[in-house]
Amino acid sequence: MKQPELLVPAGNIEKLRTAINYGADAVYVGGEHFGLRALAGNFSLADLRLARTLTQDAGKRLYLTLNAYLRPSEFPALEAYLAALQPLAIDAYIVSDPGVLATVRRCAPQREIHLSTQANTGNAAAAKFWREAGVSRINLAREATLDDLRAISADSGVEVEVFVHGAMCVAYSGRCLLSAAMTGRSANAGACAHPCRWKYALVEETRPAESFPIEEDARGTYIMNSRDLCLIDHLPEVLSAGATSLKIEGRMKSVYYVAVVSRVYRAALDAWLADPATYRCNPLWRQELEKVSHRPYASGFLFGQDDPLIEPQRSGYLRSTDFIGMVESVSAEGRALVIGRNRFFPGEQLELIGPALRQSRFTVATLHSEEGTVLTVGQPNARIVMTLPSGARSGDILRRDNS
Repeated sequence: MKQPELLVPAGNIEKLRTAINYGADAVYVGGEHFGLRALAGNFSLADLRLARTLTQDAGKRLYLTLNAYLRPSEFPALEAYLAALQPLAIDAYIVSDPGVLATVRRCAPQREIHLSTQANTGNAAAAKFWREAGVSRINLAREATLDDLRAISADSGVEVEVFVHGAMCVAYSGRCLLSAAMTGRSANAGACAHPCRWKYALVEETRPAESFPIEEDARGTYIMNSRDLCLIDHLPEVLSAGATSLKIEGRMKSVYYVAVVSRVYRAALDAWLADPATYRCNPLWRQELEKVSHRPYASGFLFGQDDPLIEPQRSGYLRSTDFIGMVESVSAEGRALVIGRNRFFPGEQLELIGPALRQSRFTVATLHSEEGTVLTVGQPNARIVMTLPSGARSGDILRRDNS
């Protein structure tokens, strides 16, 4: 069995650097065209050149999403885009549309092709079809169960990629028309307005000026509000069933999310690779995942339930920590330059975290500007010189417990 990879999202160059630093084996990004996150911080051609250099230098792989469903008029632009991408030698393109797949095979025949979850592959017969069409890896439908994964990986002849963490969609593997119908922004073209997260009310025909909230309790029913996926407790089952890539969702999530989730799944995957027979889920891993902004967690459809796992209690996110800043550099004398992300003060208790689950608590001492002025507060976007615990490195993160 091929050694499984940890596949991490990156919405911009900063997040890509963070994904590499915090343990990704491969990173997936979106370009300025033909991806399904049109509102993310997508990569220009210049960004993609830098991303290619950064991943190659680190010995990592880079995948580009081209997974939108195209109209006939868009194919000339796709061909021109593929020609512009050709010199970058990106490791693989992620596609959904059979027409896009055929165009990639014709215009970039040497490029590896991965199939997006948007293609809704949930059985071995479909996987074989895509293999014969030129696909080397399939990201299974979100609705695929553990038994489905086992059958497909054993009988299809393709690599199988599985989402293990992140937001879930109320629609079938993300193929939804609700946003297009209500706002004109198509989810299948990357511009979802997330109307499934909105609050709704009923209007009775004879009283059009009055609206009545749909309520189960004071907070509402939130009938389309799916929980987030978290499979940290079930990695042995997923890996033993044949998954060759563990994928994290979240190209629109924060750099803090990328760092925390990547380091947790890196630690878990390394522990399983070291000795599958004695692997145990470390409670610290789940505690760490609770410290990023998320909806209540669930295991999705892994064990075969048809329950859509709607969260009736809340539509918002849970968050127990604040992202305070990122370490840009550390001098030989131990003084660190930190880029602020939230306000913080001398005397506060903060935590420093880094790759390989490094973390330590400390009390904030005196803060200075780069020019040496004493600061009474660390502000967002400010460049702050401060003392950090021993072992702090560039790319480490400062956070505050607000639970």
